[in-house]
Amino acid sequence: MKKTIVIALGGNALLQKGEEETASNLIKNIKEACKNIAPIAKHYNIVISHGNGSEIGYLLLQNEIARNKIAPMPLDILGAESQGLIGYPLEEQLLNELRRNKIKKNIVTILTQVLVSKNDSAFKNPTKFIGPFYIKEQYLKLKKKYLIKEDFGRGYRRVVPSPKPIKILEAEIIKNLVKKNSIIIAGGGGGIPVVNRNGNLEGVEGVIDKDWTSSCLAKIVNADTLLILTGVDKVCLNFSKPNQTKVSRITVQEAKKYLNDEQFPPGNMGPKIEAAIDFLKKGEKAIITDIKNAEKALNGKAGTLITR
Repeated sequence: MKKTIVIALGGNALLQKGEEETASNLIKNIKEACKNIAPIAKHYNIVISHGNGSEIGYLLLQNEIARNKIAPMPLDILGAESQGLIGYPLEEQLLNELRRNKIKKNIVTILTQVLVSKNDSAFKNPTKFIGPFYIKEQYLKLKKKYLIKEDFGRGYRRVVPSPKPIKILEAEIIKNLVKKNSIIIAGGGGGIPVVNRNGNLEGVEGVIDKDWTSSCLAKIVNADTLLILTGVDKVCLNFSKPNQTKVSRITVQEAKKYLNDEQFPPGNMGPKIEAAIDFLKKGEKAIITDIKNAEKALNGKAGTLITR
């Protein structure tokens, strides 16, 4: 019986820093990502989640620019839009790549709702970076209009609330599809955040961290491995400092210590490490690396391995 893996595809794999947000760039990057994901499908049942930080940020900008002519949509609706915007080309290009590799599997994209708490402290302290990067001069002008923070040496970006996921509402459907050997794209952009108000579901303004949702997905499908694909080949201590050090392997205990030492900032590497720790309460191993090293990392030849 094949093992199951959840692949959390970071926004860096979808849009490189400095690239223009165009359909051609999105498809080009997704095509490259799929070349690295397809070979994994030979040996694993796969569930894929993906980020949407750039895409939902640009959708938000489009709404604001056109708001005098077209009524803007709230952030949860834009999150749903981003699941289709990314899920469709990801499904299409991955199917193309599977066919080239003579791998017969069905692929399906699930519009995913994720329950969060209406009292989550994230609504009072936004930390999730979305949209384009700004230089300091732009930040000084825009900070009067938007909530913007520095993205740890990479520039300045808008931030929005990022509540913790409690429950994935389409969990049973996803589990059944995994049993049928399908590849599932779910939890896109962390999922659409919804709350329970007097027994009714209601969307809320926020963007859930896709790594936390990926941990939830991994536990739902009893995954053996959580593979988090980001913009670096390995987790680093003292990131962007003269004494920066790459780490090949750490335990949960060590990861918790580094978190307490503020080695992994919120809105950046922090949620990835936290999600890995959360997954390892049940799963076997979590790996953090970049898309190019995905298959090598699964074979222990790249990336950062996190174990109990």
